[in-house]
Amino acid sequence: MAQRSKARKEALDQLFQADLRKSEISLGVDGEVREYAAEILAGVKANNARIDELIRSYIQGWDFDRIPSVDRNILRLAIWELLWSQTPEAVVIDEALKLAAELSTENSATFIHGVLSKLASLKGQIAL
Repeated sequence: MAQRSKARKEALDQLFQADLRKSEISLGVDGEVREYAAEILAGVKANNARIDELIRSYIQGWDFDRIPSVDRNILRLAIWELLWSQTPEAVVIDEALKLAAELSTENSATFIHGVLSKLASLKGQIAL
């Protein structure tokens, strides 16, 4: 697994834990988090309210609180990368779909793909 993919998985683990515990996003476990994972976590933490607002805006037919926690956090991670990082859109979406396929339900990848594709198509119009 590539280093950035591992970092995304580490960041997702931290986001998932914080979501389940309803606590602040931790920027690492004992300082042993990869540099890119720390960057993702800091970015999601700094922009969490706007990221969640975007998720709520683009999840047609879904209630935000009923989205499985892992899917919600994959979206948080991917939306930060899509809108605030320099990672190419195709890479962001592909990595999010891999995480969903590996860690969530069989329908999660389709759901996540729909949300991220919509955001990617509107990227230049979204106020940050």
